[in-house]
Amino acid sequence: MRIALLTPMKPPDHPVPSGDRTFARLIRAALEAGGHDVVLPSTLRTWCRTPDDLAAVEAEASAEVGRIADTWLRGLAPDAILTYHNYHKAPDLLGPPLARLFGCPYAIVEASRAEKRARGPWARGFALADRALSIAGALGAVTEHDAAALSAFAPDKVMRVPPFVDVAPFRASAGRVPETLACAAMLRPGRKADSVRVLADAYARIRAARPGATLTLAGEGPERDALEPLFPPGTFCGLLDQEALADLFARSSLFVWPAIDEPFGFAFLEAQAAGLPVVGGRSPGVVDIVRDGETGILVDPGDPDAIAGAVLSLLDDPARLAAMSRNAAAFAAANDLAAGLSRLTELMKRAAMVGARP
Repeated sequence: MRIALLTPMKPPDHPVPSGDRTFARLIRAALEAGGHDVVLPSTLRTWCRTPDDLAAVEAEASAEVGRIADTWLRGLAPDAILTYHNYHKAPDLLGPPLARLFGCPYAIVEASRAEKRARGPWARGFALADRALSIAGALGAVTEHDAAALSAFAPDKVMRVPPFVDVAPFRASAGRVPETLACAAMLRPGRKADSVRVLADAYARIRAARPGATLTLAGEGPERDALEPLFPPGTFCGLLDQEALADLFARSSLFVWPAIDEPFGFAFLEAQAAGLPVVGGRSPGVVDIVRDGETGILVDPGDPDAIAGAVLSLLDDPARLAAMSRNAAAFAAANDLAAGLSRLTELMKRAAMVGARP
């Protein structure tokens, strides 16, 4: 099947790393592994920093629809359209008109909806995102939180499409270094920086109880200069490519990240793919990808005492840590690219049964 993949939030080849880029790449990889021809008809980002940006984005999208339609009318139309990520700040402005024009089955994965945005400055973006939800034949909810919100709007179209991960680059290792903690995060303002500050407090408590414990934080971003002094020298190692990140996870004994207000976080899945148990914040999306008490421990994301306590409890219990390591690897293996392909295939089948709605 020829599938047009639209990415309003961030295209898979965008130069700036993020969870959105990672998931876009994984969706493409899973579909291609299943033999599908995945095309990216546009790199247009509709993400708006402020509501005032939306009018210009709408105009750009209108022109882009015309350009794509001209191409597709020359015999290059896809069999289906799949959009990754649609919400009030990044509404899908290409999928709805193209699906209507060409009669393509149209599905959205990581569709999100926050009713509170129906009023106020983001009302226009919310309405545009809702239009896409209404026209799509199937909606893939990545988290239970999203599934509940979408089911209140279009219960007959919603199915769960949990996040998945390419486990191949990651590996469990018998050569783990005891008391070696790992973390991977983009050092951006807002909730990412807030999580790093909580992590700094938790790490200080861990080191007070376990002076030999070490932490390596992989990542880069504009807040690095402000955040790095909160940790002992040598904690930050900068942005790592996938191979280097896999090596870090393979030699570590525990992954730690507060995850304040995070939707889910792919680093949790990648860590578990390496057999790395997790201590993380009990945020709405994280509870869907970490099995509390089985593959890790989830606590209040803003509580450094709770995070430190969970880490120390596992470092004090090597048998439990080893069991969680095995469970983590098994959980990731059950959510690999093949699992992702199966979920996306079912989503597209549902969309094909309905077609693009008027």
